[in-house]
Amino acid sequence: MPSQKNPLVDRRKEAPEQLIWWSKLSLAQKFSASSLGKFGYELSFIRNETGHSLAVLRCNSGVAVITEDGDINTAPNIKMR
Repeated sequence: MPSQKNPLVDRRKEAPEQLIWWSKLSLAQKFSASSLGKFGYELSFIRNETGHSLAVLRCNSGVAVITEDGDINTAPNIKMR
């Protein structure tokens, strides 16, 4: 009787790209992003403007940004492609 192999299970909760972006966030940004995650927001990318990082998160059709200090703006003036 041949032994049955267990299927490969990927236990990551986030795509590898998100893990890379997550590692680049400041501690304050991580805290704020975690808070927004409870409402369905997901980290999309980080934009650097004038030497400061701005985390950009998406939720359905909504967009939120988080400054390096952890300040959240759910109505940013930002164009998404």
